[in-house]
Amino acid sequence: MQHHAVVPQEEWLAARKALLLKEKEFTHLRDKINAERLALPWVKVEKSYIFDTPKGKKNLSELFDGRRQLIVYHFMFGPGWGAGCPGCSFLSDHIDGALPHLEHHDVTWTAVSGAPLAEIEAYKKRMGWRFPWVSAFGTDFNHDYHISFTEDELAKGKVFYNFTEMSVPAGTTRVRKCRASARFINTTPATSFIRIRATPAVGRS
Repeated sequence: MQHHAVVPQEEWLAARKALLLKEKEFTHLRDKINAERLALPWVKVEKSYIFDTPKGKKNLSELFDGRRQLIVYHFMFGPGWGAGCPGCSFLSDHIDGALPHLEHHDVTWTAVSGAPLAEIEAYKKRMGWRFPWVSAFGTDFNHDYHISFTEDELAKGKVFYNFTEMSVPAGTTRVRKCRASARFINTTPATSFIRIRATPAVGRS
């Protein structure tokens, strides 16, 4: 445990006020960055993707479920893993309660993973979650959005990661990827979101 000095109340208050100024600076910077993220240009999704869902095959447009906006959460859970990423699982523990609020604002939340649907459903049941979660198994979706990589890419030692090409650490056989790129959600580097709007064209920001 970190050692903390024990000081008079007045000294603590002075230190706390100094920290408060930095906290306010951080808040203003975060607001500015969030505004810049909202202002990013969009990219039209030209490719067709088909996902396995508990209600059968669905394309990307159908995942909107009648709402104008879709948040896709890339949940790190690959074929045969047995359990999902701990960070993704921790975040997902807090999603079900937020769903009514998102849906009230015309937003659908859907998690997407590379594992087969049967493995997703088993883990979802084990964790007691209810939010929509679909499988991209057998599709190019995760690869196209730089969430997963082929064996050839790993063997070459270079992958497109965090918006740039970077080297793969020696001996890596599987890369788990996270990236923050969300709107509506205050993300950290341990999360990966895509926000999509249905009009005027299906696109991503």
